[in-house]
This record gives sequence, structure tokens and C-alpha cells, in this order.
Amino acid sequence: MLTEKEIHDVPETQLDMSRLPQHIAIIMDGNGRWAQARGMERAAGHVEGVTTVRRITEECSRLGIGYLTLYAFSTENWNRPQAEVDALMHLIATAIERETPDLIKNNVRLRVIGDRSRMPADTLARLERCVRDTSGGSGLTLVLAISYSSRWEITDAARRIAAEAAAGRLDPASITDDTVARNLATAFMPDPDLLIRTGGDMRVSNFLLWQIAYSEIYITDIYWPDFNAYDLRRAISDYQSRQRRFGLTGEQVQ
Repeated sequence: MLTEKEIHDVPETQLDMSRLPQHIAIIMDGNGRWAQARGMERAAGHVEGVTTVRRITEECSRLGIGYLTLYAFSTENWNRPQAEVDALMHLIATAIERETPDLIKNNVRLRVIGDRSRMPADTLARLERCVRDTSGGSGLTLVLAISYSSRWEITDAARRIAAEAAAGRLDPASITDDTVARNLATAFMPDPDLLIRTGGDMRVSNFLLWQIAYSEIYITDIYWPDFNAYDLRRAISDYQSRQRRFGLTGEQVQ
């Protein structure tokens, strides 16, 4: 097992600190499978996953990453057994409340994106209070995607753009990519440079479909509860080994 010193020092020597991703997005998968592999209830995996959220947030803050977006609960997750949904909503709100003092201490700002109309009123109120309490943070912006899916987000943006056009405030011929981007829930931050998925599945699960058009994707078999600072650094190192071409040739980029 790596020592605490090895986790922090060995990978850092592999990183170019001048080329860190500005925005990392993570699909936190594998909580349930982690628990089941240990003969535990799925809920235990979600509880353990909260610990991982804390250590990865702390590491991103320490490295100087600008934005960290975590896929905490999708719109499709509402279809899970009600007991698991209720437990997740309670866990998310309780965990964020517990972590808020440390977020403030570490200059981390919390934002929440997703369909708030479907969230339990108590959970939403508690999350909004945490967002307000951390609003003065000027370091890492931690974004929780809760009751979120990209199809919901894009549909919502299209609806609002259509309303502007119908009201005569927007010429449909003037609609551009920027028009759509400004109407997305993520309009306040840049697109992800790096998308990480834990748990080994090879899909993006309706997450930030518009925004990850040119994100570098890193998939690991490690379940989210076991993902640590070393694993994050390894993902960043892999990201830095790639050439980001954005549709150009390699020669053009060079």
C-alpha cells in the first residue's frame, strides 16, 4: 500500500503543473458494486463514496484545479428503489452540510446543477444554504450534478431559447453555439478538459454531452470508494500525455 507521502509526492513529479486541466468532471461510478463485493448493502458504498468526494476535492483544491464537477445523481436515478433514492438524497444533503465549514476554510465554492423541481424540498433547501454559505470562495469551484442529465439540460435550454424567439427578443437566424452554451446549466464555467469515469463502464451516461465534445476521457476499473489522490494524479498525467487537436492536424497544433 502506498504511504501518504508516496500518494502525494511520487505522482507530482510526473505532472507538468503549468498544464493542469482547468476543469475536471467525474462520473463517480461503482459505489454499489464496491459494497456488494464486500457483502454490504449498496447504501454503504454511497457512504464510503462521500469520503472519496472529500479527498478528491481536497486534492483538486491543493493542485489548483479551477473546477471539479461530480455526477452525484442523474435524472435516471429517480427510477431506482425509493428507499435507495431517499437514502441518497438524505446522504447528499447531510454530507454537504457537514463539509461546508471545511469548504469555506479551503476557499472552495459550491454550485449545484440539475432539475431542482424534482428534488425533495428539504434537500433542496439544505443544498441552497450551503451554496450561499460558500459563495465567497475564490479557489476551486465544486459543482454537484444532482437530478441532472444532459438531455434534460439541453431540452431546458432549447425551451428557453424558443421562448425568447417567440417573444420577439431573439432572431432564430442569430442562434449560434454560444447561444446554446449561454442557456445551459453550466454557463458559469468552462467545458471540462478531462472527464474521468470510475468503475470501468465505457459510456458517458447522459453527462455533460454538449460540454465534453472535446474533453479527454479517462476510464479506470477502480470503484469510486477506492479512488484516491494517486489515481487522480495518474489520470491527470495521462491527460498531459495526449495532444489535444480540436479537429486540427497534429502538425497544425505543433
